Amino acid sequence: MSSYHRISNAFKDAYCLPLNQCSKYVIFSDCHRGTGKANDNFLKNEFIYLAALEYYFQKGFTYLELGDGDELWENHSFEAIKQMHPDSFEILSRFHHHDRFYAVYGNHDIIKKQKKFPPKYCHHYYCEQTLCQQPLFPCITFYSGIILKDQEHKTDLYLTHGHQADFLNSTLWPFSRFLVRYLWRPLEMIGVPDPTSAAKNHRKKKKSEERLAQWAQKNQHILITGHTHHPMIGSPESPYFNTGSCVSPSGITCIEVEKRCMTLVKWSMGSKENLRLYVKRDVLGDTICIDDY
Repeated sequence: MSSYHRISNAFKDAYCLPLNQCSKYVIFSDCHRGTGKANDNFLKNEFIYLAALEYYFQKGFTYLELGDGDELWENHSFEAIKQMHPDSFEILSRFHHHDRFYAVYGNHDIIKKQKKFPPKYCHHYYCEQTLCQQPLFPCITFYSGIILKDQEHKTDLYLTHGHQADFLNSTLWPFSRFLVRYLWRPLEMIGVPDPTSAAKNHRKKKKSEERLAQWAQKNQHILITGHTHHPMIGSPESPYFNTGSCVSPSGITCIEVEKRCMTLVKWSMGSKENLRLYVKRDVLGDTICIDDY
């Protein structure tokens, strides 16, 4: 099966959400929440992530996660990840409780697509504030794709992880997971990058982005993915967008959808004149109006 057909199949049974003038969505991808060890790249940005999510919760946004939320290639246990990041799961559970949390699976958390995974692992988490088990994501479903259905001008937004553009990380994902878990993970600990990763291999990254952009152009759809960790703003000629990731050393990036506009945003640490540190929100590039597509 070609990459074009794999990307198309991601939307075969896609979950649909409404898109209109009142819609407020924030789209994250590639958090790669880990177990707190040296290879947990999310850990260094977790406080920034928590500040950003608190902002979006208070502002009434719906949180959309485009795969690889949890690092389940390098790590065997989702329970260990939940135990390491209880604050992150607490705020995500708040979004879910208010029907404002939806997620797709990526290649690094592809086992979430199994029907037995949500009831077995996503029903509860241990809350450190109440010192007891609390509901996490009861009755959640992890999708291959999500479509934001335009209720005004029929300009739908197509959301998926993006690993479908990469044969090794989609069709051959069990083999890739084996390599990452038992070969590249220990080598990464001593500084050797994983050549199978589209985020770390620039040639694979470029090839994946070309295929995703070609799919968007051919179908004349606005396509938003993650996977390559490369934040990107599209154009009417090439309507392909990328959220970036939450594991960059310089901060985290996401895409806001509000008032029928899309904005690429970076959250990072800053300092004020009095030398106090704070979490800042910066807009990257131009805000894009959906009606221009």
